[in-house]
Amino acid sequence: MATVLSRALKLPGKKSPDLGEYDPLTQADSDESEDDLVLNLQQKNGGVKNGKSPLGEAPEPDSDAEVAGAAKPHLSEVTTEGYPSEPLGGLEQKATSSLVSYIRTSVFLLTLVISMILVLLCAFLIPCPPRDLHSTWSRHLGSQAGGDLSPLELADVNGDGLRDVLLSFVTSRNGSAAGSSRSTANLVCLSGMNGSTLWSSPLSEEAQDITCLDLMPGSVAEIICLVTGTCKMLSAFNATSGKAIWTLNPNYLSNGTLAAPVVLLPDLDEDHVRDLVVLAIGEMQPDLCFLLVSGRTGSPIGRPVKYNIVGVGNLIGPQVYITENGAIYILFGFGNIQAVALRDIFVQAQNRDSSPPSLQIEEPEWEKRRSINLSELIDVYSDGVELLQMVKAPDSNCSNLLVTTRQGLVLLRGQNLTPYWTLSLQGLRSQPTPGYFTDDQTLDFLLQIQDGLGMKKMMVIDGDSGSIAWSYSAPCHMKDAPTTSAVTSDQKSVFLFWAEGLSPASPNSDALMGAEPPSLHHLYLLHPAFPSIFLDLTNTSGTVTASEVGINDLWKDAFYVTRTTGPISEGHPAPLVVSKLSLRWALMEGQMVQLKETTPKIGRGELRRFLSRIKFVDSPYQI
Repeated sequence: MATVLSRALKLPGKKSPDLGEYDPLTQADSDESEDDLVLNLQQKNGGVKNGKSPLGEAPEPDSDAEVAGAAKPHLSEVTTEGYPSEPLGGLEQKATSSLVSYIRTSVFLLTLVISMILVLLCAFLIPCPPRDLHSTWSRHLGSQAGGDLSPLELADVNGDGLRDVLLSFVTSRNGSAAGSSRSTANLVCLSGMNGSTLWSSPLSEEAQDITCLDLMPGSVAEIICLVTGTCKMLSAFNATSGKAIWTLNPNYLSNGTLAAPVVLLPDLDEDHVRDLVVLAIGEMQPDLCFLLVSGRTGSPIGRPVKYNIVGVGNLIGPQVYITENGAIYILFGFGNIQAVALRDIFVQAQNRDSSPPSLQIEEPEWEKRRSINLSELIDVYSDGVELLQMVKAPDSNCSNLLVTTRQGLVLLRGQNLTPYWTLSLQGLRSQPTPGYFTDDQTLDFLLQIQDGLGMKKMMVIDGDSGSIAWSYSAPCHMKDAPTTSAVTSDQKSVFLFWAEGLSPASPNSDALMGAEPPSLHHLYLLHPAFPSIFLDLTNTSGTVTASEVGINDLWKDAFYVTRTTGPISEGHPAPLVVSKLSLRWALMEGQMVQLKETTPKIGRGELRRFLSRIKFVDSPYQI
């Protein structure tokens, strides 16, 4: 047994005495164990196996002697029927392996080359979306000849993913007569990327409002820009080309003028396009007139509907309010807030008793407030109203009503019109700016209050309780400086406002007066995580008349657009400047202003690391 095992271990071959190399063929001739190998080969190819023939018969008695006495052929000459010898098969396998390896290598290289070509084609031929890295530009639009209104709107009109800037202004041009000049109004669209002019369209009169929207929700229709004039003009423009689509015939307004911007309604005439309503006021009488307008053609939907309103103060609305049950009301008034059901306006305009099913819904709590004589008007609030705005209610599809009065601020529940809270404040004239300052996921409000000569107090009101969550007084001589906010991905808001320069040194008083002239104003940013720090983002020597915040969804960035009129020099109209500022870039470049010492002290590095992680998203509270 040991001998057989030893031979089995030596079977692969031995060294040749002539060449001194390992020769398996020589080993096959000299080793008697190769006889077993030949027999095994025969067994594999139909020969004797385990002492039996392929048919299971026993071999002849002298078969072993014949095998032993026969001459031993060379191993390379031993063949079996239908099979090549072992060494020839090995050579063919090596050749086949080499061919397969060559084919695999060729296929791999060919695939690699094709992939590289495709990558290069994608890199050079397919345009990448424009990256708004710096996104800071300033555009001078010449001199503005008069005009007290400063409409400003943001909308993506060219489909590049960046919101563009639309505005209207009045310019002065020399007339044909010597020394004469005439004023012309223009609607201009500037590229959100670099501020270049995309298109410009003349207007028949100065615009008081620009609203860009999609009149066919859920479709691929182009964006429409509705422009409301100061007198009788209402036009719809194609936002991509700047061409007028339709213009309301001013004769339908009879002797009235447009008192407020156009308001969007649901589809009333069943043409799959949302419709509109405008409010006109009589020139010689305080009559208010509602006119329903088709969003598709600009033609009236029925006749004008008049209401006699008694009130003193600012014109409120009109604004559309949709209750939780789906009832639709129009809010308006003079120094007060009244409501009328859209159903009632539609029935009178059409001079019929029926209305679409969507207008037949009523809100019981609102209907209880109708007058005893079942008047169509519903009293909502009547105490020195200055401003009205819709505020999205938490965990609800409807909105609450934030009412600014001469005495303070009132938040009304939209469901039943009862006060949620009331805050007494004097000197509040600007519209509150909603945003998230506290951690309760309820909208809070940034206020500006006159606080002495050349001073204003910035104040954040807790939207849940109506209490003051934060306040600070700062020098500011700019009248009606706009404020705004932007929402971050962690459901917080940054608040932006204008004030004069504040010293970055440690404060010894509430307000930090700088050494700069009062004509230079700075844009400051307040983040709820650092209530004792302002970030000085930029400054201007002009008067900021309007501002808007837009979101770049692709890069999670926000940009701040301002409309500014420069200092007026004697005999020359004020220059008009439109500027755009990337907030994420400005956060990294802004100067830190410490309002008061904190423990532990906040370092510049810690603040920069926090600001670098901020990402901006669209406002969830937009109504």
